[in-house]
Amino acid sequence: MPAAEPGGAARGPAAGAMAHPYPSAWVLDPHPDREAAVNELHTRPFADLRPPVRASHLAFLSGEDDAERDRGHLAALCARLGAAPPAPGARHHAADLGPVTVRWERHTEFSSYTFLRPGPGAGAPAADPFADPALAAVPADWLAAAPGRLLVAVHLAVVPADASLGRDDRRLAELCGSDRHAGAVVAGGAAAAWTDFRLHGDGFVRVLVEDRGLDERRAGRLVQRLLEVETYRTAALLAFPPALRLRPRLSALEGRLTALACRIAEVGDLGGERALLDGLARLDAEATRLAAEHGYRFAAARAYHEVARRRLGELREGRIEGLQTLGEFMDRRLLPAMETCASIERRLAALLGQAAHAGGLLRTAVDVAVEAQNRDVLRSMERRAAQQLRLQQTVEGLSAVAISYYLLGLLGYLAKGLEGLGLELDPGPLMALGVAVVVPVVWGGVRHLRHAAAPPPAPGGSGLRGLLSRLARWRDGLPAAEVGPSRASP
Repeated sequence: MPAAEPGGAARGPAAGAMAHPYPSAWVLDPHPDREAAVNELHTRPFADLRPPVRASHLAFLSGEDDAERDRGHLAALCARLGAAPPAPGARHHAADLGPVTVRWERHTEFSSYTFLRPGPGAGAPAADPFADPALAAVPADWLAAAPGRLLVAVHLAVVPADASLGRDDRRLAELCGSDRHAGAVVAGGAAAAWTDFRLHGDGFVRVLVEDRGLDERRAGRLVQRLLEVETYRTAALLAFPPALRLRPRLSALEGRLTALACRIAEVGDLGGERALLDGLARLDAEATRLAAEHGYRFAAARAYHEVARRRLGELREGRIEGLQTLGEFMDRRLLPAMETCASIERRLAALLGQAAHAGGLLRTAVDVAVEAQNRDVLRSMERRAAQQLRLQQTVEGLSAVAISYYLLGLLGYLAKGLEGLGLELDPGPLMALGVAVVVPVVWGGVRHLRHAAAPPPAPGGSGLRGLLSRLARWRDGLPAAEVGPSRASP
């Protein structure tokens, strides 16, 4: 038979050593994560506990990157008390340390240690089940050097059935530490549990369980679920104090956003709009920073609350007359706290969305203002282009007059020269005829030269070039194909 993993799953090609009428799965090419995915269902198995038993449970918040340090701290304890250390990369480990048994689990951001040892039997005299906890057998110096910050500390005692325990309120108040406790029949009537969820003088929460017919496996499941309820409840509530601290800052940011949004419609000049946009950008940056700082904790709180709620459901609580059940007691404060955290998270997300929306509106207003300025600039350029066009037309007319004047002067000199040669010519009619011929010819030649020098028209001309083209067509009375958009360039 193949060797078994701590979680109970067989692995390796040795699994094919047994003869089968079909090929072994180990000879096939497996997905690299197949074995880890299958074995995940068998991680953190329930311990088999024989009541009565005492448990001390600690959870230390050490962050996501300190798993190796937590594992090394447990290995030091195991080496000190002669037990097998955890395997490299392990996320859970159980070891018999002699006076106590330790169960270690590594979670996303915290590590938990559960120390277990037998309690006094049914024949022992009645005493305080929390007076000699399992933690008393753990070396104090090792405990003081535990990495991380203490998050959860619970003493749990499973005591033999006592017919008077469930009816003696004063006795329960003495054992639980206060008369503000909750209780319920759990595990289908095989046990009863009481706790007040308070920190007592030693800094621990106390949970008392009465054995009313638990076997070893049910006792192990019940103890682990009760401890997980307290662990995940506390982890979920880690988001509540930051949410309360965040609330006034969020209200201030919302007020600033309201004031900035009201100014969007009032600011008319481009400088004011840019200053307003800078204010929105700073507000958005601050809100984004707050979301980054608190987003992880709020998301973790939702996950922890869901796990705590499921563990409570797995207890299968039944009512004890006159007491709130554990679920009712927790929901009275846990649910409002979780709703507060969710409300703050929603407000922060809404603030980010509203800031982005206001910024978009303001950027649109700035773009419209810039386009209006550009339109005014283009209109000014169009007016200057029209003036230049009219000036060019005037210059071209004067050029034609000047050229005609000089040509007529040459014609006058020619007439005088011919008269000196003995030809009978009257300069007056000749000059008049020259004016009638020379001026139209010069005017037509100037226009021909200008048209010949113009580049071919660019298709789809628009903007300033299109305007100049239209002005040129209007001036010359030509179709669009004969005048390029740059003809009117001076």
